[in-house]
Amino acid sequence: LQLNKLEEAANAAHTFFMANPEHMEIQQDLENYKTTSGKVSLIDREARQHMEDYSAGVRHYDKEEYGLAIGFLERALEGYYSEDEDCQLMCEGPQRFEEHEYLDYKAGLYEAIADHYMQVLACKHDCVRELATRSGRISPIENFLPLHYDYLQFAYYRVGDYVKALECAKSYLLFHPDDEDVLENAGYYEGLLEGTVDPATIKPRKEAKALLRRHKLESHLLRVAAAGLGYAYTEPNYWNRYGARQDEHSVPSSISSEPEDGPRLSLTKKPMPKPDRELKEGGPLLYSDVKFVYNSEQLNGSQRVLLDNVISEEQCRELHRVASGIMLAGDGYRGKTSPHTPNERFEGATVLKALKYGYEGRVPLKSARLFYDISEKARRIVQSYFLLNSTLYFSYTHLVCRTALSGQQERRNDLSHPIHADNCLLDPEANECWKEPPAYTFRDYSALLYMNADFEGGEFIFTEMDAKTVTVSL
Repeated sequence: LQLNKLEEAANAAHTFFMANPEHMEIQQDLENYKTTSGKVSLIDREARQHMEDYSAGVRHYDKEEYGLAIGFLERALEGYYSEDEDCQLMCEGPQRFEEHEYLDYKAGLYEAIADHYMQVLACKHDCVRELATRSGRISPIENFLPLHYDYLQFAYYRVGDYVKALECAKSYLLFHPDDEDVLENAGYYEGLLEGTVDPATIKPRKEAKALLRRHKLESHLLRVAAAGLGYAYTEPNYWNRYGARQDEHSVPSSISSEPEDGPRLSLTKKPMPKPDRELKEGGPLLYSDVKFVYNSEQLNGSQRVLLDNVISEEQCRELHRVASGIMLAGDGYRGKTSPHTPNERFEGATVLKALKYGYEGRVPLKSARLFYDISEKARRIVQSYFLLNSTLYFSYTHLVCRTALSGQQERRNDLSHPIHADNCLLDPEANECWKEPPAYTFRDYSALLYMNADFEGGEFIFTEMDAKTVTVSL
């Protein structure tokens, strides 16, 4: 940037943002650059080509551009297996895993040799995870390799290549042999080929079969070696079948199609994984004055509710008076007066600060207590409405005020708060939300209580995972 090489600076910032999607300042800088320069795409300097091809293939698939999707997904597979070879080679050489520190004080020569090769083998075995993990991420894209074949089996069907469709379906079934949807698809493809090709002659792809055979052998050797050396080893779940988005386009076998000729092909939606708790809503609101407005269906999502009259106008006015006495610029964001956008001033205060000021006599203690009581009221309503069978606890409560800065509102193209999720790192480019720190992965519910309406803008919105397509605006 100091050398005035703006495009190179923007690409470097984009590369950083791909690994750190929670960094809101970089996100805003990139949006500003795109607006002023007219650039709509930037280069990720650490992007892995097989992942870029996979993402491009999925994008074309979502647009029902199946021929283009096939080209990118096939290239992604070629890149994957090439990268796998490189990953295997990189595991050769010195190893030092933290779990093997016992070697320093009790291993003999043969134990040390065996343990070294066990570490090399563990490294090779983990290439499946390595090749499915984007730069800067901790978690892999679940079910990554099998999903290539799952997308391809349906894409090939759509372009009329039933031999390839069956080949890819059988390749997917190597990883998930009990997948009822793909088993049904494979049976249907076999029916389409009757009288022209013997379906028994169509085999799963050799490279998939070889990789899976090697992977199973590695797993067996690791378990045997671990038992012999007294080392605990647990086989990771490398190919969780629920790894893709669960909408009708993300999982190829989730689309229903009626061919012009022949019986109906029912490609039903794969079952969602069972949640830790059953999701419900519609419980009592507990307080007679609270008014129900919209439920999840009306808000185009799940576990959503819009309520009104949660607190009275007098309580709103009292909280305003409390706020004027305790709020600090940048509170909660390390003193940054504009943590989300340079076009607004941000002030905040916590329940603890309010009560502390109350005990010190800086604000009326009764008013400070009101902040706590209203927070507790919101918690009780959420817990009751969503019929939670366990207690809902506070993670963080913040009284905030956002003020538009004069002279900085014309031609604004940013949001007061960038699109985000509290409990995962939103990655719009990959259409993923990563359950990783620094996101607050332990959070389940969030509640926002608006205490005034005398302002312009400030709409509350939900979007798709691309952080652009608005699904709800309030």
